[in-house]
Amino acid sequence: MVLFPMADELTGSCFCGEVQYTLADRPMWTQCCHCTDCQKQTGSAFAINAMIEASNVTVTKGEPAVLTLPTDSGRPHDVYHCAKCQSALWSDYGRRGYLYFLRVATLDGDHGIVPDAHIFTKSKVAWVRLPEDVRAFEVYYDMKKEWPAASLARREAMIAAAKAK
Repeated sequence: MVLFPMADELTGSCFCGEVQYTLADRPMWTQCCHCTDCQKQTGSAFAINAMIEASNVTVTKGEPAVLTLPTDSGRPHDVYHCAKCQSALWSDYGRRGYLYFLRVATLDGDHGIVPDAHIFTKSKVAWVRLPEDVRAFEVYYDMKKEWPAASLARREAMIAAAKAK
């Protein structure tokens, strides 16, 4: 559930400001992930990731460094971060090159983005209470059943464009 109006430009940055970016469109979907990998990577109870086309993210200052993390699937998990302060900005799971999982907390100001769903709740920390009005899944979900039609259409267009290259 993305709440900000499209007329607003969204900007973001790492903690020290060495890497800054803008978003050309709102995210397709936002999820709060409670998996143990996200807990370890963030040093917190969860990570809030907004899925957006890589083409809608423009770096306006600096250059993110890439750290590749291991995964249970064996597919690479590239984390784009600031080389100076180490803030994670977004991830490319599976090295697709066209879909980013943007760390919502790196957005500037009151961006109004809230999670559409909570995932991997089977491993959430006990003291976290999930909102009753937001969908929650013990592991993952069926994207075609959960995502809005407009977001699915953007996803399909993104995949088709990537295959055409």
